[in-house]
Amino acid sequence: MKAILLAAGRGSRLGAVTDTHPKCYVRLHGRPLVEWQIEALTAAGIGEIAVVRGYLAEFWDRQTLPVTRFFTNDRWQRTNMVASLACAGEWLADGPCVVSYTDIVYSPDSVRTLLAAPGDIAITYDPDWFSLWSQRFADPLDDAETFQVDTQGRLTGIGARPKALAEVGGQYMGLLRLTPDGWRTVTDCIASLPAAEADRLDMTGLLSRLLARGVEIRAVPIAEPWCEVDQQSDLSVAERIFSPQGNTGR
Repeated sequence: MKAILLAAGRGSRLGAVTDTHPKCYVRLHGRPLVEWQIEALTAAGIGEIAVVRGYLAEFWDRQTLPVTRFFTNDRWQRTNMVASLACAGEWLADGPCVVSYTDIVYSPDSVRTLLAAPGDIAITYDPDWFSLWSQRFADPLDDAETFQVDTQGRLTGIGARPKALAEVGGQYMGLLRLTPDGWRTVTDCIASLPAAEADRLDMTGLLSRLLARGVEIRAVPIAEPWCEVDQQSDLSVAERIFSPQGNTGR
């Protein structure tokens, strides 16, 4: 099994912190976020890992990481995450791949849960999202997105601005798995869009469009701690969740 880390963006919400290095090199307990991701993926049985780089692409040449391959999004300033994903199309067409954001920290068990999910397109989500979002935001709904799953574990809605807590049945983590058939379905969707619209497409926007086309997306809940580091205040939350003593919690 292979994994693809999406690391092309700058992470502008972190301000000057990312002036000299990509967002995923922000340190959590002294270690870059990307090391946490690689460790979790490897422990879950992932044998090969690729990185899609963009901002400060040359920075990666000076690092020593167990990365099999680099793909480069030269248009990272004008495109969004789905365009970065497409840069790794060669891997996605060749076999099943786990795809991970690089501003998140998660456990090997979350990856194993994703690997065991059925279907050609699967994502993990946190049903206990409110606990984490309450630590990150004064009003958790300010940054939440709608998320709905049916009784069969199929995603039915994602990515809109919620008006009430009832519209948020969980939060997408930034971990997904695609088979080659799933990737073909994604590329068909991307090809149906005007080029400028495809360039702006983010991941939840893609998932929402796939649902509108009748595509089945499996959504599997995780119970393990995780976190997202999107702004400087998130680091203190992440430090509490992933303590150096190994006492994780929310």
